[in-house]
Amino acid sequence: MSRPVPTYDLYGENTARGPDFWLHCETIRSRSSLHQWEIRLHRHESFFQILYIESGSGDAIFGEKSHTIRPPAIITVPPGLNHGFRFSRDIDGLVITLLRSHHPLGDRSQFGEWLATPNLTPLDPDNAEAAYVMQTLRRLGDEFENRRSGRNETLGAYVALALRLTARISHEGNSYELVSNENERRMEILNELLQRHFRSHKPASFYASELGISPTHLTRIVRSTTGSTPHELIAGKLIEEAKRQLVFTLSSVQEISFRLGFADPAYFSRFFLKYTGETPRVWRVKEKVRLERA
Repeated sequence: MSRPVPTYDLYGENTARGPDFWLHCETIRSRSSLHQWEIRLHRHESFFQILYIESGSGDAIFGEKSHTIRPPAIITVPPGLNHGFRFSRDIDGLVITLLRSHHPLGDRSQFGEWLATPNLTPLDPDNAEAAYVMQTLRRLGDEFENRRSGRNETLGAYVALALRLTARISHEGNSYELVSNENERRMEILNELLQRHFRSHKPASFYASELGISPTHLTRIVRSTTGSTPHELIAGKLIEEAKRQLVFTLSSVQEISFRLGFADPAYFSRFFLKYTGETPRVWRVKEKVRLERA
């Protein structure tokens, strides 16, 4: 009779409390050495993981298949996947754990499809983009260890950049070519624009103008890619950031509303209520209780 595959937050930890982080980073050595260099088959229901293998060797197990690890390499593990690892004693690198709610899963683009499947991507240090990924993840590890100003924003930017470049390298290394179509290229630009301007509450027409297309065309592209309207996408970005700050900062609702570009905290509360069904204060309390019980 097969043993059930355990579900963990961080491997080997069955805590009564839920996670108090949106991103966690540690060396692969620090955890695997506690378990004789073997991370047995397990899964994470609420987490996406990135492993940066800088040196050493081993095997990555996805479900019932084993894959040889040759450094340097990046391993990405989506939530809900049964996976495990066997490492050599000279393993060196990082494991980065992200809350599922802070990760762009569910995207219908080729990037979204890549994120939804496990990947082991070899890195060629002589390739400029691969070298940049390696440097970015080293900087992420350093940023995590230090509490400098803008830490969360910097960590988020490093993760987004590393994943985008790794996906590109992974696609280029496949025997088939995954070429982004024009709509996906526009969606990538739109997401970059949203990241820069969402706190300014720019209307959909602004983004259409920046992309050089009509608002109607923008609506068609966004609907076909995400199933949402541009207005819902913009609002969703604000709600996503509001939720992050409500859970992972001690700022008041008023402070968060001003930080997100709302001149009137009461309007921010109504906006949040419209899209979540709860006020920011009620949602914050319930979410913290949920994480503690997870």
